[in-house]
Amino acid sequence: MERNNLYPIFLKTKNLQVLIVGGGFVAEEKLTFLLKSSPDANVTMVSPMFREDTIALSKKGNVKLINKKYSRRYLKGKHIVVATTDIPKVNETVYKHCRKRSILVNVADNPPFCDFYMGGIVTKGNVKVAISTNGKSPTTAKRLRQFFEDVIPENVDDLVKNLNEYRKTIKGNFEEKVEKLNEFTKSLVEK
Repeated sequence: MERNNLYPIFLKTKNLQVLIVGGGFVAEEKLTFLLKSSPDANVTMVSPMFREDTIALSKKGNVKLINKKYSRRYLKGKHIVVATTDIPKVNETVYKHCRKRSILVNVADNPPFCDFYMGGIVTKGNVKVAISTNGKSPTTAKRLRQFFEDVIPENVDDLVKNLNEYRKTIKGNFEEKVEKLNEFTKSLVEK
């Protein structure tokens, strides 16, 4: 059976520079998901055209729009790049330029040209769940996201905050603290 070997991480996009190449619907979709999860993300978009909705969305975040064709100079200082143009040759060029510079890159809808995928995300306060289908089925990830949004209670954030306060009061070494917290939270997963 095939398995998902991706390693999930949660990025502090406030500390990183993200570039989106393209200004069409896919670019707007990527920007929407990015800002929904990380409203403080630093994003630059480069494209000869931008949708009106993208321009409006960019004003809600820390987003800089550059109304020009892609050039490798826009990679300077960038940590993560998402290529979304409808011209495969441009997307592949972006990919090659990023590989040369060790910049993480995602070419939308082209798994062989991706260092990472942007999966489904559920956020409830401090709790965030990321869902990956290994790039095979974004629709399944979407349905799982909807499922988790329904089953994770809205007050889970209160639990997280209370447990954090409780953790600070526990005496003993690391192992003893983990044991007490495990005992305390066991009822969360009991059927």
